[in-house]
Amino acid sequence: MALQQKVRHSFTGPVCVAFLFSCFAALWATTLQSKLRVFSDPAPPRLEKITSIELPAAKLHPDAKVHRKPRPLAPGAITHDWKTFLGPTHNAISSETKLLKSWPPSGPPLVWELRKGTGYSSPAISGERLIFLHRQGNEETVECLQTETGARFWKFSYATQFQDRYGYNNGPRASPVIDGDRVYTMGAEGKLHCLKLETGQVLWKRDIAAEFKVPQDFFGTASTPLIEADSLVVNVGAPGGPCVAAFEKRTGKMRWGAGEQWGPSYASPVPAVVHGQRRLLVFAGGESNPPTGGLLSVDPTTGAVDFQFPWRSRSYESVNASCPVAIGNRVFLSASYKTGGALLDLLPGGGHRVAWTSPEFGLHWNTPIHRDGYLYGFDGRNEPDAALACVELASGKTIWRTSPEWEETFQRNGSSQKQTLGTFRGSLLWADGGFICLGELGHLLRLDLTPQGYREISRAWLFASRESWTLPVLSRGLFYVCQNSRGLLNGESPRLLCYDLRASE
Repeated sequence: MALQQKVRHSFTGPVCVAFLFSCFAALWATTLQSKLRVFSDPAPPRLEKITSIELPAAKLHPDAKVHRKPRPLAPGAITHDWKTFLGPTHNAISSETKLLKSWPPSGPPLVWELRKGTGYSSPAISGERLIFLHRQGNEETVECLQTETGARFWKFSYATQFQDRYGYNNGPRASPVIDGDRVYTMGAEGKLHCLKLETGQVLWKRDIAAEFKVPQDFFGTASTPLIEADSLVVNVGAPGGPCVAAFEKRTGKMRWGAGEQWGPSYASPVPAVVHGQRRLLVFAGGESNPPTGGLLSVDPTTGAVDFQFPWRSRSYESVNASCPVAIGNRVFLSASYKTGGALLDLLPGGGHRVAWTSPEFGLHWNTPIHRDGYLYGFDGRNEPDAALACVELASGKTIWRTSPEWEETFQRNGSSQKQTLGTFRGSLLWADGGFICLGELGHLLRLDLTPQGYREISRAWLFASRESWTLPVLSRGLFYVCQNSRGLLNGESPRLLCYDLRASE
């Protein structure tokens, strides 16, 4: 089977979103600034009794293999934790410095690898502790690992019966969130747990789907919760509301609910400061017929909705999965299935104005990166039609678009073969003056992307595997990549891999 065979995609029904939808979306948007509905908590959780236990030490993981020690950090290197999806700034932009700018065709040095179960979740990191959520057999498992060795401090598991309706894997999709001494995880069935970071003990838990009567969406629950002050914000998507809910992060009790129309999306809520005021930007919209969804701007203190802006494909089998990008007093939204992108100006007092819409920049699940007045991201619904594009933020004009590809030589069935491959629907992360790209088939690239064009600095094929859709994680110069499916050439199991990106000086 050719490696560039089209990645299986279940949504093959007709997509009939016309450009007029983009043009008229602003007219349909509803300003709700003064509207505040009170939702009751259907099942406040009880706090679990925690006994004092000896802190577990890191022990050799039976499924981990250590390859080498990482380099020491270069003097003066700036580093950070990666406690939630999209990193510390909620936009896949890292402030880390003194990183490798190039690597050989074999890739950066591999520090350790862990044979993992199913799932698309990325890890979260605080200090020397890495939290990873995946499925092993009929259990979703949370593991606390040592960042430089893969040794395990503890693990916590609970039963799951989730089955993906479209034949993708049955593991969790949302990433763990670390806040202080606590860990929050959301499973594919909507099971929410709050665990003690040092021991893995359960502090409280909720079954969001059961409590709020949320039916299983196309691919299960996938939105990562957001810590905002003393709240854990979740895109619940309950029929009739709440669309969004804030839970007290220490007790799990619901503080407020907001929104009545839209279900849970596959995008994660992000915070913003709009004209000096904190806001939550939630790109919602789950399975519904007709399909509905869009952006809500929410006051994180009260749950009051400033406005909601409809933005969703008119195809029934479609999702909103690209996270909103907050850029000063603006927010960029994007959706695939012939929907495209929209830039909104957020006005003082809670209003908004559509700056522009474009049918040419519809991102499927990757979140675009904003740098110096330009957006960079992978437009396209399927593997063959994916392209990396640069869009001017001020106008929405596409400056350039390219489909990165190259000829790859590999061994298959005992013979050397060549094939044209590419990034396809990749993911981007910005760090230390440039872009890092993970391609859909496991390629890692260092890129120089500017309005003048695309330039490849370095490329390696880490593994030959489909479904490389999980955004990598960067913390303290170590780079964590998920291989989500079995290797196409060597048949290796899915893995979590830790690479050394620390420069020598």
